[in-house]
Amino acid sequence: MVNTYLSYQLITRDLAKSIDRVEAQPGVQRDTAYYLANIGKVKSIDDFLKDDRLYRYAMKAHGLEAMSYAKAFIKKALTEGVSDPNSFANKLTDKRYAEFVKSFNFAAMGEMTTVYTKAQHEAVSNYLNQVSLEGGNPQSKAVQDESNYYLANISKVKSIDEFMANDRLYAFAMKAYGIESSIDNKEMMRKVLEGGIRDPNSFANSMIDRKYATFAAAFDFEANGENATTYNPAQQPAVAKYMRQTLEEDAGVQNEGVRLALYFERKAPGINNFYDILADPALAKVVRTALGLPDSFAASDIDRQAKLFDEKLNIDDFTDPEKLGKFLTRFTSLWEVSNSTSSQPSIAILYQPVELGISTNTLLAIQQMKR
Repeated sequence: MVNTYLSYQLITRDLAKSIDRVEAQPGVQRDTAYYLANIGKVKSIDDFLKDDRLYRYAMKAHGLEAMSYAKAFIKKALTEGVSDPNSFANKLTDKRYAEFVKSFNFAAMGEMTTVYTKAQHEAVSNYLNQVSLEGGNPQSKAVQDESNYYLANISKVKSIDEFMANDRLYAFAMKAYGIESSIDNKEMMRKVLEGGIRDPNSFANSMIDRKYATFAAAFDFEANGENATTYNPAQQPAVAKYMRQTLEEDAGVQNEGVRLALYFERKAPGINNFYDILADPALAKVVRTALGLPDSFAASDIDRQAKLFDEKLNIDDFTDPEKLGKFLTRFTSLWEVSNSTSSQPSIAILYQPVELGISTNTLLAIQQMKR
C-alpha cells in the first residue's frame, strides 16, 4: 500500500484531476445529475426535507451526512436562518450548520432560495428601484424590455471581458448598483471586478464608496469565475463541496491520515487562532501529530494546549500555501511512523465532534428537542 505522504501528494499534485475522478464515478454522476435537475424546483424547507435524495446530497456536501436522520433538528436550523446572531445554527459550536443554512437560506430568501443569484435577481430588483428613485416608471415597456434582455443574456456571460464587451448588459448592471457615473471608466471597473472582495485590501474594498464593493460582490468573477453570473450557493457550489467531501471520504477508506491532511488543507484558510483548531478534534489531531504530541495531550487544559501550539507554530503559516505544504508534509510523514498503512486504518476520529462527526453540543441540542 502507498504510504501516507505519497498518497496525499498524488491526490494534491493535481487536485482538479483527483476531483474529476470522483465526478466520473457512476454513482456520483447519477446523484449529481438528479440534484442539479431538481434542486431549483425546491420552494420551501418542507419541499427540501421531503426529497430525501436531494436532502442527503446537500447534507453530505456540507460534511453533515451523519446527521441526515435528525430532520427536526435541521428544520429548526433552517427555519431560524443565520441573520440573527442568536439563531439556532449560529449558536451551535459546529459551524458547519451555519454554513449549511447560508447555502439553503430559506429564512431570508423564501421560495427563491435555490434559484436566487445576485447577478440576476438582485441586479434587476436594484435596477427597478433606481428607475423609481429617478422618477421613472418601473412598469414601462422600455424598462421591462431592458430587464427582459438582461435576464435573458446575463447568464451567458462567463468572463469580465464578455461582461464589459456587452454595453447593454454592462450599462444595466452599472445603473442597478448606482454607479453609472463610472460607466466610461472601464479601466477602473476592471480593477474592481478583477480584485473581487475576498481580499480586504482589494481595489473595491479599498474604495470609500461601498457601492463598488457591492457591485464586485454581485459580479464576483474573481471568486466564482465563469459561474459568476449564475452563482447560487444551493446549486453548483454545493456540488463542488460534495465532490471534495467524497474525495476526502474515499481517501479515508484507504488511509485516515490522508483524509485528515486533505481536511486540514481545506479548512486551513479559515483558521484564525489555535482555539479554532482545538474546537475541531480532526484539526487538533493533525497538529498534535505534526508536533509529536501524544493523543493524551488532548485531555490537558485547553489554554495550556493553545499556549504550546502558539509556542511551536505560527498561525499565519496556515494561510501560506508553501508553509502549509511543509506542515502537512511533516504531518503525513509522522503519521506514517505512528500508523503503518499496512494495518487497517482506524476510523475512530471520524466519529469525533465537529467536521468528521457530530459535535457534543449538537447531540445535547437534539436530546433537548426530544424532551
